[in-house]
Amino acid sequence: MFPPTPPPAGTTAAVSNRSGTVSVRTTEQGLPLELRIDPRELRYGGQRLADEILTLCRRSALEAGARRRDELACDGMPAEILDKLGLPTRADVAAAQAIEDEEEPTPASWMRPL
Repeated sequence: MFPPTPPPAGTTAAVSNRSGTVSVRTTEQGLPLELRIDPRELRYGGQRLADEILTLCRRSALEAGARRRDELACDGMPAEILDKLGLPTRADVAAAQAIEDEEEPTPASWMRPL
């Protein structure tokens, strides 16, 4: 047996969909480390669930990248270097979230099944 591998070093972030039924935790590169799926999500089919997971991985990677940028900035790294590293800013995260909110369809009902 191989010993368990330690979690990768670096910054991670976790995000959930609006209803909280799917959540992921990823590295700043978007590598999923943890995935939680409420069984109710399975009723929508595999393709929709896969799309949701990929979207959440992208959002989580963006958030983790912004956290990493904040950490490096606090350690004194100049903004020009951070820009060259391609690390997103908080404004980038907010803009991506605004675009996603506009594209997401409004639910037909706000009621949830019990």
